[in-house]
Amino acid sequence: MTQKPLLEHLLELRKRLLYSLLALGLAIGLCYPLAPTLFQFLTEPLWQAMGAEEGRRLIYTGLTEAFLTYLKLAFFAGFIVAFPYLLWQAWMFVGPALYDHEKRTIWPALIASPLLFLAGASLAYYVVCPWAWKFFLSFEMPPSPGGLSLQLEARMSEYLSLIMKLIMAFGMCFQLPLILVGLAKLGVIGLQSLERNRKYAFLIIVIVAAVITPPDIISPLSLIIPLYTLYEISIVLVKLSLKQKGLDCARHQMDPGKSGRL
Repeated sequence: MTQKPLLEHLLELRKRLLYSLLALGLAIGLCYPLAPTLFQFLTEPLWQAMGAEEGRRLIYTGLTEAFLTYLKLAFFAGFIVAFPYLLWQAWMFVGPALYDHEKRTIWPALIASPLLFLAGASLAYYVVCPWAWKFFLSFEMPPSPGGLSLQLEARMSEYLSLIMKLIMAFGMCFQLPLILVGLAKLGVIGLQSLERNRKYAFLIIVIVAAVITPPDIISPLSLIIPLYTLYEISIVLVKLSLKQKGLDCARHQMDPGKSGRL
């Protein structure tokens, strides 16, 4: 078994961070020309909620607002595009220091993380946003002979910040199974603790959903139900991982020279 000196680890970390930053910068640069297309994509739920009416619009009130919003869109899209590569660079740094059974544990997580993020982001875009936008647009009032009309003219920066926050929040919340399984493998939490504290977990999920979702009825439920379902799935995964960990430890004790840390 050989161990690398600290300086070599630091140089390797610098290289992985440099590759990650270059990849992120390249993804952002490639996504910036697509910002108008991304704008149309992210405003599609609002346009559909408006009934595809002609003449509806988003506005910007500052001279640099549209440019800065496009930059934010490019960074948002670039991060999503580069996310799998960033995970790969993290794996390239950590992987050589892991045992074989630890590598077999992390590999599924590296594959599942982008998929879970995509599932959460899709739920926000295709389910939560259309319901929420229809609810908020229901407060519009047509013109009447004795009063003024009430019509939404949202700023593009505010709307895009809201929908991007929702997409990112849902995508990150869907990482819950990976986080719980990882903490269980590290011994931070136990299976009995997860099972015993279901009601507290549900309360925390409700609070998180109330904070990050729009203040209507459908949107929080759209996060609470799948997130608590993922919590229950996490308990099942922890049970399976603990059984597998016991089998791997037994195999390693029988053949300790088969794998080792660098």
